[in-house]
Order: sequence, then structure tokens, then C-alpha cells
Amino acid sequence: MKSRQRTVRLALTEPLRISRSTTAAREAVWLTVEHDGRRGHGEAVTSVYYGLDADTLGRLVHEESRRLAGFPDPETALEALQDDTRRAAAPPAVTAAVESALLDLVGKRADVPVHRLLGTQGAPPRATTARTVGITAPERAGALAARLVRDGFTVLKLKAGTPDPDDDFARVRAVRTAAPHARLLLDPNGAWSAREAEKLVPHFAELGVEAVEQPLAPGDPEALATFAERSPLPVIADEDAVDHEDARRLAGRVQGINVKLAKCGGVGPALRIAELLAGSGTELMLGCLTASTLGIAPAVHLADRARWVDLDGHLLLADDPWTGIGGTDGTVRVSRHPGLGVRERADGEART
Repeated sequence: MKSRQRTVRLALTEPLRISRSTTAAREAVWLTVEHDGRRGHGEAVTSVYYGLDADTLGRLVHEESRRLAGFPDPETALEALQDDTRRAAAPPAVTAAVESALLDLVGKRADVPVHRLLGTQGAPPRATTARTVGITAPERAGALAARLVRDGFTVLKLKAGTPDPDDDFARVRAVRTAAPHARLLLDPNGAWSAREAEKLVPHFAELGVEAVEQPLAPGDPEALATFAERSPLPVIADEDAVDHEDARRLAGRVQGINVKLAKCGGVGPALRIAELLAGSGTELMLGCLTASTLGIAPAVHLADRARWVDLDGHLLLADDPWTGIGGTDGTVRVSRHPGLGVRERADGEART
């Protein structure tokens, strides 16, 4: 097998502000794996939070992809990757990108979409996705919410955690007024202490918020679980639920866990977490980083397994270079095409 990669810049339509940072763009490393004339693709994106800059990410993807040359075919390489007990040797985002490229290639060689490889029967997965509204002025948030609802979105995820809680309340009220029937999720990205969360979350519940994601500063999952026991809103762990061991620790103790492929290591680990959570009382959320359609697509093939789906990273881009999973109408979906079912867009081509 041969592989190649390139690094591209993904600019957002407008900067996305959350409680700990503001993002205007990400660098993405695209990995292409080729065998017998067919190609599979995967993407990894930079992350300040996870300590991955463009140079580091490119180097690590190159190192991992070099291992593929030692396998006779992509099927063998995929099996070895998913059974590899040394996953920790590479950051999860890198492993997820390599796995994506192999899944895409294996699906194309078998002439089946990835969700079939993963055992999904029936119609291709499709799901209502949340659409993120960053920290911004209340009137701007309200205007954005109104437009999103007109476009077909029914779930909005509002970023929170500003130094002045009244600012968060005003933004949620503005969105609720502009989109009275939308389901609202709240994500402070770990901005609050337990005492602050106990004081603030009941007020957000009164405003009709459905669930709160990672309300407490990460690093103390016991505190998060304790808060979830008495919270008036379902609590979804994110920064405190990175891998399978974190999920095991929190299963049955929080109401949800946000699984991101770039965080846990790919589709294989995500499926193991989903299996762990089944019947525990903790439900699955599928999330993502800001990425192109290529980076989001593997998770969409799992979308039928989640209660909450937050796969809108490609919708935040000024120009998504890939197409194939939709989402502009509030629904992400995979096709019956083999592999991931995505392709690079031609210049000027509309998103689909």
C-alpha cells in the first residue's frame, strides 16, 4: 500500500468563541491510502486543547501511515489497527484518521458503505444534528437561531461560560425567543465550579435547556458524577470522558457521554464505548471538532447509535472542500455509495 498526505487550512465562516478560546481556522492533514488503484481518505485536524499543531500532526500522521506499507492489503491493516493494543503510541486523532482512510478503502474494495462494514442493517444512517451557536451578542445569537430554524435545524447547541453569567442568560433567552420550538443544549466547556453550576444550571433549566455538556472544569470526574446526581438537567460528559476507561468510570453516573472520534481514537473505540454504555443509563452523544466533511463522515456512519448528534463541524467552515454527508438542512446522512461516500468538491460546487 502507498500513502500520501497534504496539509490544508480550513477557515471558519466566522470565529467561534467558546469559554476557553476563540477559533478562526484549523489546519487539516489529509491522508490518502492507495492499493490496487483504489484510494481511501482520512482527516486529522489541529487542536490547541489536545496539543496538536500542524507540524506535529503532519509528522505523526506520516509516522503512522508508514506502518501501512508493511501490510499486504488494507483489510489486514485495518484489522491490525483495530486490534492494536499499542494505540496509545499515537494520539487518538492520528489513529482515527488512519482508520478512516482504511475504512474508506476497504469499503470501496468491497463495494459497500462503511456503515455496512460496521454491521448497520436497513437504511443508511441519518440523524438530526445540533448546530453550534458560539458565544456572541444576544441579538446576533437570536438572529442566527432564527435563520437556522428556517433552514431546518431543530437542535441548537449554545456555548456558555462567560465571566458574567447574565451574558449567558441573555443569549439563551434571545435564542429561545427567536426559536421557541427548538431543542436547546448548553455547553460551557468546563467553565464552572461545582458551586457555580449548582447555582446556574437550574436557571437554564427554567429557560428550556434540554441538557448541559461538561458544566464543571475537567480533571475531577467524581465531582462531575456527583453533580449529575442532583442536577435538574441531564449532564453530558465531554472533556472528562476521553477514552474507554473514562467512559467505564462514568457509565451509569452521568446521563450522557460525548464521544468524538478524534478524542477516543476512531470508529472502533467509539463502538466499544457505545457497547459499554448500552443499558447503563448513560446515553451516547456523537460530537466532533471543527473539520471538513471528510473528517466528520466516519462518525455519521455511527449516527443511528446516538441519542444526541452534534456533527456540525463542517457546517462552520467558510468553504468545505469535501461533500457527501449533507447537514445544511439540519440532518446529516450517509449515502449508499461505497466507503465513506464522500469526495472532494469541484471548484464552485455546492455542498451536498
